[in-house]
Order: sequence, then structure tokens, then C-alpha cells
Amino acid sequence: MSLANLRRKRSTSRSIIPGFRLTLGISMFYLSIIVFIPLAIIFLKSFELTFEEFWAAVTNARVLASYRVSFVTALCAALINTFFGLIVAWVLVRYQFPGKKIIDALVDIPFALPTAVAGIALTAIYAKNGWIGSFLEPLGIKVAYAPLGIIVALTFIGIPFVVRTVQPVIEDLEKDMEEAAVMLGAYRLRTFFQIILPTLFPALLTGFTLAFARGIGEYGSVVFISGNMPLKTEISPLLIMTKLEQYDYAGATAIAAVMLTVSFILLFAINLLQWRMNRRMTSNS
Repeated sequence: MSLANLRRKRSTSRSIIPGFRLTLGISMFYLSIIVFIPLAIIFLKSFELTFEEFWAAVTNARVLASYRVSFVTALCAALINTFFGLIVAWVLVRYQFPGKKIIDALVDIPFALPTAVAGIALTAIYAKNGWIGSFLEPLGIKVAYAPLGIIVALTFIGIPFVVRTVQPVIEDLEKDMEEAAVMLGAYRLRTFFQIILPTLFPALLTGFTLAFARGIGEYGSVVFISGNMPLKTEISPLLIMTKLEQYDYAGATAIAAVMLTVSFILLFAINLLQWRMNRRMTSNS
């Protein structure tokens, strides 16, 4: 290889944005100011408590119940959004119908709508005398001021994460493989589960992770519809706010530290699973 070709190859392999050390330094500085230092302060503030005080603050019955409500409802809402978000994204990509652009824009409404407004609207709709709640109450289905209402609120604010994550993947999905599978005699379900779903699964997992993470820390839309009953519908973010209002900063940061640790472990496990699946798909291709 000539010297000119070697120089040309080196120049084309360089990044468009030059200065790796400079950009890395800016990135680490920005992340430190915005993310790392605030998270570190949470743990440092909780160290003001002794181990016995910390353990008592994070393991009493009311706090444990709030953990359970927060994580279980966020998980249920994320699973619901994963299923229906895939259907919504598929319809918006693969079909043409009147009002498609309007529906596509409405998907982003939970992003722009203040969470408190969403909580008030959902409470008005699903309350005992609401438009939908008045029909569900005679059937024995209580939504507002119950864990089911929390799931409804978290589903509302989490659906855009799944749709907007899966939608570009479906747009890039080639129809040739689907048509080839049909020509070879594969049924629709077999084509979906063996060809389409493996391709969409990493994006679905990402959307699930984003919706789950948003649900764990959601406060505004939940605080109105949940009823905030201790041991029943009280979420951990509300309990943290309660302790802050009581000037119990160490107790609030202790609960936040546990929430942060558990959330990090869950998200790390999900991202590790996604990385392994992407690596397996890359090796198979």
C-alpha cells in the first residue's frame, strides 16, 4: 500500500468530531455535574445515619409496602405498554388510514402533558362518579384510589417510550423476509415469532426498560389517583416527599438510596441481557 493510500485510509477512519480526549473530558464533566455528583450526594447524605438507623429507616413496614407498590405497579405498566406499544407502532408503520398523522402525534401527548394534569384527568375519569369509573364501580372494579389506578397512570405516561423505540425498527424491517416465509408455507404466527419478533425484541426490551424506569420514579400523575393510603397505595417517591416536608433529609435519602440501588441493579441486568442478545444476533448474522 502506498503512503498516499495509507494517509487517505487514516483520514477516512477518523471521527467526524475530532479530539477524543477533549470530547471525552467534556462528556465526563457534564455527566459528573448532572448525574454522578447528585447521585453521590444521595449516598453521602444517607451516611449521616448509623447502620441501625439506616436499616430501621428503610425496612419498616410502611417503607417496604411503598417499595412493593412502586416496583410491582411499574413492572405491570411496563409489560402492558410493551404489548400494546408494539401493536400501536405496527399499525402506525404498516397501515395507511385516515387520521394516521393525528394518532401518531397523540402518542407524544404524555411527553408534553404535565404529570399533575394527567393525574387529575385520570382521577376524574376513573373515580366512582367519573365517565368510566361509574360503569366499572357496579362491576366491582375499583380503579381510582387503588393499585389498579396507579397502573393506569403509569401506563399512560409510559406508552410513548415503547412506541417511539419500536417504531423506527419496524420502519427499517424488510418485508422480503416475511414474504419469503409466507411463500415457504409459514403461518402468520410462525412468521411473527420466528422472524419478526427476534428482530424487534432488542427494541422492545429497550422500550420496556425506559417505561419501567419512568414508572418507578413517577410522582405527579400517581399522587392524585392513588389515594396515598399507607401500606396500600403509597408509592416510594411520595414517602420521600413526606419525609422531606418533615425535614427528615437523612431518612428521605436513605429510602432514595435503596430505590436507586435496586433500580440500578434491575436496569443493569436488563441492559446486560440486551447486550448479550445483540451480540448473539450479530454473531448469527
